[in-house]
Amino acid sequence: MGCSGQDAGPALERVIGQREAIVTISRSAVIVWLKTSAEALAANKDYLTQLDSAIGDADHGVNMERGFQAVSAKLPGVASQDIGSILKTVGMTLISTVGGASGPLYGTLFMQMGAVTAGKLELTLPDWITALEAGIDGVMRLGKANPGDKTMLDSLIPALAALKSAAAEGSSLPSALRQSEQASRQGMLDTIPLVARKGQASYLGERSAGHQDPGATSSHLLLDAAADAWSKVG
Repeated sequence: MGCSGQDAGPALERVIGQREAIVTISRSAVIVWLKTSAEALAANKDYLTQLDSAIGDADHGVNMERGFQAVSAKLPGVASQDIGSILKTVGMTLISTVGGASGPLYGTLFMQMGAVTAGKLELTLPDWITALEAGIDGVMRLGKANPGDKTMLDSLIPALAALKSAAAEGSSLPSALRQSEQASRQGMLDTIPLVARKGQASYLGERSAGHQDPGATSSHLLLDAAADAWSKVG
């Protein structure tokens, strides 16, 4: 399910090297990504709630929409700051506005991404890989979850692996982002047969199998939004 990223083109900067053009993610592009994410989560609020009603508290969609609407309201005030500061603001906002376990988990994801991008005004593909890996590590430490536990990590970890593979193969940033999104989507779908071992769904035991994890789904929406917002090179 693609997300709207019509304004992303001008936010991308093309740096000409000796042999090829390398696209970097500017702070303006980061703002576009966050706005696009908020739009995607709002559009999919009912879908996320439907998924969560099967194995959780039926509030994931509402919580994520509320959190990212609060993020959107903060963006004008941080648009001139460095990327690390922008992402830290996102993290703090999500922690304070998103209910349940999702607030601390998504807040940690963005806080840790912000910590490793402090002072940066643009990101290369390796920078984005480093940021996403730091965010995932933070989520793993906080949630004490692992791949296969039927959580947001089942979407995020395959996405990171795909990014690393694409970078090693010399893929362009837009190609790497789309490969990452596709791996994230597959990871999301792969949660359907899993038995949850963490979170509210874990209390259902075997009954949690057969349902797509809402956290993996919202994580995929964020990465889909990144691929849309950052892949349009004008």
